[in-house]
Amino acid sequence: MASLKWLWERFEECFIAILLMVMTLVTFFYVIFNNLYNVFFDLADRFPVTAPFTEPVGELIMLTAQEMTWSIAVTKVCFGWLIFFGASYGVRTAGHIGVDILVKHLSRSSQKTVSIIAGLCCLTYGILISAASYQWIHAMYLTGVGADDLHHFNIQLWQTGLIMPLGFALIAIRFIEILIRILRGKQRNLGLADESEDALKLTRKEAK
Repeated sequence: MASLKWLWERFEECFIAILLMVMTLVTFFYVIFNNLYNVFFDLADRFPVTAPFTEPVGELIMLTAQEMTWSIAVTKVCFGWLIFFGASYGVRTAGHIGVDILVKHLSRSSQKTVSIIAGLCCLTYGILISAASYQWIHAMYLTGVGADDLHHFNIQLWQTGLIMPLGFALIAIRFIEILIRILRGKQRNLGLADESEDALKLTRKEAK
């Protein structure tokens, strides 16, 4: 139970780390393969005695690089998924910038009321977009359209776009958690980031 709680509290971080790892590895190997075959061809030209070994290796690496047209598509998909997981992560960790200069001048009870209304609006938005995007994903599922440059891996468009309903559903769940904490009195606002306050803190530290 404790492990499941730990995983849920760090759900976004786990996926963000995996996506960043995949993006980095795919891009790294694509760049390596695109430049490494020239090294073997140069060795074959300068040292003809090594040609029986270096030329086949160079050709193999070159063919591999040419066949990695899917690498850009994988990177784009990972980046898209990263955006939605990052949005949910920002809600959970108070990473989104808040515009609450007027709310801060209200009483504590009024701040709580405004925060509940704002949270309900955000929750409604997340649910509506999640439901609407699910309809689009369902339509893509029925048509069976293959994803660009990924269809030879049997990856379809609905699979790459599945993050949209899932991402907004996760965002909605995070706002539900915030609303519960507000109703329980554990916080009185949405817990959004305050750039001005952070800037003032940084200025004080530099002054010291």
